[in-house]
Amino acid sequence: MQRGKGMKFVGDSRIKASNKMPNVPKDYSEHPGKTEAFWPNFLLKEWLIGAVFLIGYLVLTLAAPAPLERQADPTDTMYIPVPDWYFLSMYQLLKYEFASGPWNIVGALIMPGLAIGALMLVPFMDTTKERRPFKRPLPTAFMLLAVSALIYLTWESVANHDWELAARQGAIVEEVEFDMDSEGYHIYAESSCIGCHGDSFEGGMGAPLVDTGLTADQIADIAVNGTENGKMAPGYWSGTDEELKTLSEFISELKND
Repeated sequence: MQRGKGMKFVGDSRIKASNKMPNVPKDYSEHPGKTEAFWPNFLLKEWLIGAVFLIGYLVLTLAAPAPLERQADPTDTMYIPVPDWYFLSMYQLLKYEFASGPWNIVGALIMPGLAIGALMLVPFMDTTKERRPFKRPLPTAFMLLAVSALIYLTWESVANHDWELAARQGAIVEEVEFDMDSEGYHIYAESSCIGCHGDSFEGGMGAPLVDTGLTADQIADIAVNGTENGKMAPGYWSGTDEELKTLSEFISELKND
């Protein structure tokens, strides 16, 4: 293009404009509180929050280590397993009539599937760029409903579980040596005692019978009359007095060497 007295202007598309700075994030000052640069503003906040939670979990694992229970025994039908705390809500849901028994598939698959599916669809149903919760009623309502359900079901599971019985069932008890051919053990195995106290006296629904510190007479009295605290009701013993004497003497001699 020619202008003026023979002056020519030549443009080269290979030369980039000097005022472009691709590494500098856009200026979002015109929209305060509504949006921000992903890098580094938003990502840095996410890393900081993640680091705080990670350190918190590490402190908890060091301060309160996970408790250990006795070795799993598939033949022990009296043991009641309990899931970890983050699955207690599902554990409680399966106790209700509409989600257990013949309706187990409803509580195990259908209801959790609908809940997770609804949460996954929220971003597609609410496409607003607004970030304030009260300006986004649909996702806020879904989240409050989900959190409330998790808290309620977890609380109900903890409140209604027999933790004392669970501690006895899962307690690590050293195996005691005994003669399975002895008359005392035969009486024990043929009575109702073995169902609650275990085939190796390790306990279950009932207390362990090793190192009880009780005399034979005290054990015989408990077998007939139960315990004062009501943990064992009277009337379980149905054998003869001679069998009761043999059994109580056998149990009183069970010791961990």
